[in-house]
Amino acid sequence: MTGFDRVFVVDWSARSAPSPAHPAADAIWIAEAATDGSCASTYHRTRSAAIAALTERLDACLAAKERALVGFDFPFGYPQGFAATVAGRPSALALWDTLAGLISDGPDNANNRFEVASDLNALFPGVGPFWGRPATLDLPGVPERGTSRTFDGLPERRGVEMQVRRAQPCWKLFTTGSVGSQALVGLPYLAKLRHHFGNTLSAWPFEHTRAPIVLAEIYPSLLDHAVELAAQADRDAIKDDLQVRVLASALMAAQQAGTLQGMFDAVPEGAAQSEEGWILGVGAEAALQAAAAPNLVPPRLADDCFALPQGVTWTPVDEALALLKARLRPVVQSGQCPVNDALGRVLAQDATAVRSNPPGANSAVDGYGFAAVSTGTGRQVLPLVAGRAAAGAPYPHTVPPGFAVRILTGALVPDGVDTVVLQEDVAVADGQIAFDGPIKPGANTRRAGEDVKEGAVALPLGRVLTPADLALLSALGLSHIPVFDRLRVGVLSTGDELVPAGQTAGPDRTYDANRPMLLALAGRWGHAAVDLGHVGDDRAALRKVLDAAASQVDVILTSGGASAGDEDHVSALLSEAGALQSWRIAVKPGRPLALGLWDGVPVVGLPGNPVAAFVCALVFARPAMARLSGAGWTTPQGYTVPAAFSKRKKPGRREYLRARLSADGAAEVFASEGSGRISGLSWAEGLVELEDGARDIAPGDPVRYFPFGSFGL
Repeated sequence: MTGFDRVFVVDWSARSAPSPAHPAADAIWIAEAATDGSCASTYHRTRSAAIAALTERLDACLAAKERALVGFDFPFGYPQGFAATVAGRPSALALWDTLAGLISDGPDNANNRFEVASDLNALFPGVGPFWGRPATLDLPGVPERGTSRTFDGLPERRGVEMQVRRAQPCWKLFTTGSVGSQALVGLPYLAKLRHHFGNTLSAWPFEHTRAPIVLAEIYPSLLDHAVELAAQADRDAIKDDLQVRVLASALMAAQQAGTLQGMFDAVPEGAAQSEEGWILGVGAEAALQAAAAPNLVPPRLADDCFALPQGVTWTPVDEALALLKARLRPVVQSGQCPVNDALGRVLAQDATAVRSNPPGANSAVDGYGFAAVSTGTGRQVLPLVAGRAAAGAPYPHTVPPGFAVRILTGALVPDGVDTVVLQEDVAVADGQIAFDGPIKPGANTRRAGEDVKEGAVALPLGRVLTPADLALLSALGLSHIPVFDRLRVGVLSTGDELVPAGQTAGPDRTYDANRPMLLALAGRWGHAAVDLGHVGDDRAALRKVLDAAASQVDVILTSGGASAGDEDHVSALLSEAGALQSWRIAVKPGRPLALGLWDGVPVVGLPGNPVAAFVCALVFARPAMARLSGAGWTTPQGYTVPAAFSKRKKPGRREYLRARLSADGAAEVFASEGSGRISGLSWAEGLVELEDGARDIAPGDPVRYFPFGSFGL
């Protein structure tokens, strides 16, 4: 098979009237990607206009001897058994033709889909399978809610939808996610395309993929994170438009990377190939995500993102933190990661349950199961059925009313059973059990999905994954998850006075304590720490290091050189680049914080004093880097405890004292507040925060204590 020259992705709509004249959401968007990397989209107000425009483009492709892949975002088939009843044989393509004869869809989008659904429901016993309609539509054959259906002869989902739990079932016709309506009005158009193009068009997976034009079902939400990043770069764009462009570009990129054919081959044997259809990319999500990766580069931070409001000179701590929170966003890309390797990684999308936990109702104890309705008060005697229910070995039959079955912890509750009595509360003899009633219905059982239901969000985007999270994700059937790349944090020390520990140094030299400390902090917070080394007071050398670092890391931490003195070269270089904001923060220890961009990479200039650098890293750099990493803003948890010290504090600056708790839970502070006393960092187990105003603290007075664990240490 030669490659595709064009990829078209269609975001469909089941509107009953034309979409707004001005481009809008929930309308029809068509993206077209080419081998040269270009991708453009068009907006269409009606289905007939969209298909006419698409047909014209496909005719042009054939005339130019180009091959085209065309994806539509609605189901190409229904669960197994539907086509045979409606079309007379188990063939999705036969069903397309049948629906083309039933659906009428005017040039103004007016259509009869609800009436057709009612007629189709009448072919099956009970009420259903289609559901959902406007309350004003008098059509009893289509219930308003899915719970009103009594039909259970067809599966609720296709096989592919068991792997894509966010996908809505094709029986749903109304309100959000009504892909059932999209399919009912869409499949007749696909039938018309097949008849128009004849043997130059094939429909995958029902037919081969060698034709000049290949139709395929797609699901743009497979690339939700890529769309989110695209939205950050183009905040005025409509999501539907972004979705089709991102997916069309990704499919073309997959072809050029040699992975597109693997997506076609991922469809399993069985009904999907004749009746149900399959979504292109499902079963090969990693390849699709990788193909989208070149388009997942987040937009860089704005040059003025660190600019202070006009007239501001001194910045209170809370205002500084609020500004950082508002102006920073993730700067890292994302990809798939095995759950087993995901400890400490940041979720790039909500993690949704592939199946419920527990997947089925089961017993919480070893005991005996029965139907509670068969029991009453007083002494109860029930005969036992032969066999038992055990974890991994369910009882294969229905337990008749008035009988009980031996059941073990974790075993699925058999049909006919809704209650379990503990074995310790039961007497067993002669094939019978005896116990005292009444027993509460549902006792000692776990409901299916009582922990997490299938399709529910188990963990949110931005979650930093813990060992417990890995257990939960695995229990819910997730083997791979989308995570952000680790934030690459470059750490650079500056100043002629610094030498590395271990070298012989005179009293005019200072051992570099900040770089190992900051590298360790970055690693402890789950980032990829990159040692950028040490640069003396040489502006040209510093420029060279920053230039190289900008291509290696996502954020740069420097210490020293952040003020405005003659040898403060970090500030000077950032000023020359026009991207320096020197924040004089009303904080002790600390105060100068240089924030800027170097070739688009954020630079955080910390104070040179190790104690001040440590405190500013915890208070300011940690939440900023969490935001940049995709983890969201972090706020440390503090606790009110009694003071074990005395102190008179002047107003104007927030102060952080090195502290730890005494045996009776009072906050002790280090003997000296001097910023040069590095030993106080090792002595301390946390920080006492003294608010901006004046304080006269005596022993026993309440103070706010933040253990280092609240800062992720």
